[in-house]
Amino acid sequence: MPSSVKVLGPARPSGASMAPQARCCSPAAVQRWLPILAWLPDYSLQWLKMDLIAGLSVGLTVIPQALAYAEVAGLPPQYGLYSAFMGCFVYFFLGTSRDVTLGPTAIMSLLVSFYTFHEPAYAVLLAFLSGCIQLAMGVLRLGFLLDFISCPVIKGFTSAATITIGFGQIKNLLGLQDIPRQFFLQVYQIFRKVGETRVGDAVLGLVCMVLLLVLRLMRDHVPPVHPEMPPGVRLSHGLVWTATTARNALVVSFAALVAYSFEVTGYQPFVLTGQTAEGLPPVRIPSFSVTTANGTVSFTEMVQDMGAGLAVVPLVGLLESIAVAKSFASQSNYRIDANQELLAIGLTNVLGSLVSSYPVTGSFGRTAVNAQSGVCTPAGGLVTGVLVLLSLDHLTSLFCYVPKSALAAVVITAVAPLFDTGVFATLWRVKRLDLLPLSVTFLLCFWEVQYGILAGTLVSALILLHSVARPKLQVSEGPVLVLQPASGLHFPAVEALREAIRTRALEASPPRCAVLECTHVCSIDYTVVLGLEELVGDFHRHGVTLAFVGLQVPVLRVLLSADLKGVQYFSTLEEAEKYLRQEPGTQPYNVSEDSVPEHKIALLKA
Repeated sequence: MPSSVKVLGPARPSGASMAPQARCCSPAAVQRWLPILAWLPDYSLQWLKMDLIAGLSVGLTVIPQALAYAEVAGLPPQYGLYSAFMGCFVYFFLGTSRDVTLGPTAIMSLLVSFYTFHEPAYAVLLAFLSGCIQLAMGVLRLGFLLDFISCPVIKGFTSAATITIGFGQIKNLLGLQDIPRQFFLQVYQIFRKVGETRVGDAVLGLVCMVLLLVLRLMRDHVPPVHPEMPPGVRLSHGLVWTATTARNALVVSFAALVAYSFEVTGYQPFVLTGQTAEGLPPVRIPSFSVTTANGTVSFTEMVQDMGAGLAVVPLVGLLESIAVAKSFASQSNYRIDANQELLAIGLTNVLGSLVSSYPVTGSFGRTAVNAQSGVCTPAGGLVTGVLVLLSLDHLTSLFCYVPKSALAAVVITAVAPLFDTGVFATLWRVKRLDLLPLSVTFLLCFWEVQYGILAGTLVSALILLHSVARPKLQVSEGPVLVLQPASGLHFPAVEALREAIRTRALEASPPRCAVLECTHVCSIDYTVVLGLEELVGDFHRHGVTLAFVGLQVPVLRVLLSADLKGVQYFSTLEEAEKYLRQEPGTQPYNVSEDSVPEHKIALLKA
């Protein structure tokens, strides 16, 4: 069993003080665009050994999964394999994570089934267009846009997708025919036709699921190998580790062997995958039109048919892959470049479309296998890619004997861990309001995926905007009223702030002086300046004073530029309270360059 080997991530370009011409040609800049240059010079035989083991482990996992995910996508089985090798080669050059493997995933396959109508030409074109969008985002450094999709939205989407994918495989697990793919109709028809269950498929599917679960539990409980162990013990550990890591391939091969045995006898109790196109995929550009019985569908019409999929598929692909990369990078203590990951995923989809791939992304399950196998660099993906190509060239004639119930068992056991049962309880303890976007996303994704993600993101944005528009105001009662915004001050909040201060200070009897403590306010805009000017005027008309404390340099700069009159501020709260209590010896600073302290003038002019 392989041991863990640490390898440093790619060097980060500093270049902050370099001229633009030098920076774009510096080794660090070249390494940023081609991360392979950061680790290839240090490549060793030990790394090669570990990468070979990891690549073989992932390859034996991805081949049966690719066949199963093609079924989820509603495409012929070979399209899963067509989608499983290009990412291995592209990520070798452009990837910033040693652990991530790109290829077909359950969630991406589900989206493809939604938006491509089970038409291979639509799926391949969607891969090309998604890749172009992802490449553009990478070139324009737009990776930060993904930060606007909150974790509750992602959890809601993945949980709904897990249920949809898992329940969608029940028909294959039970051998049911003519079941629609729309989720609610699917649920209805499965319960309606449960009496038509094929016993052979149900028994084989359940046996395969049990075997996969047992092998997975064994994999999680295999103790580490120690050098002092006898050779026989180490050998047995290695065999168990190999069997449990390649469990998908073993179980699918076992099911295919059982089906072939029945085929020889002339009786077939299972629904089989059927004929799979043999050989490597042809290299050709995607079809920009499709000929049907009703005529030719133009490129424009195909784009209109895919609709929101052109936004949802590339976005979810980026989210899934970067989330996987960040998760494993944090576990192994290295960093990834999100924008470079966009380029890698985008180029994978564009080049993949030339070999009839549908959209791909980072796989959490296979990345976990990669990491647990001790992978050292992205070179492990080369082994995986070659293994997939060999299976396409030599094994496709055997895939026709694979029962669909066995592939359904592979899919169900693969997606089950994606459902985070603890997230609801966690959010209830941490922040119950976050349950709202999670629940909205979760429920609406059963109707339409794009509506679920859009609605969840909108709810998250409204929650965020509400906190900006209504920041908490800490109030200290005493001889002088002190009010401190607990967060930044932006234009939606100025009216609420003004009303809160007026209520506590000016509507009191008699009106009171007040101090606005601005330590947490690091920037203001023109609307806030106008609101503060009106507030200072309100205090002046009532014969009391509003003093400011803790004004930061960016805020002072804006106030000076606005030439705001009548604003008095102090360096400390004690000085402000002393002045407002009319004690001698303290004078305020007025907002004019002449009265600003010298050290702040220096900062303002910096």
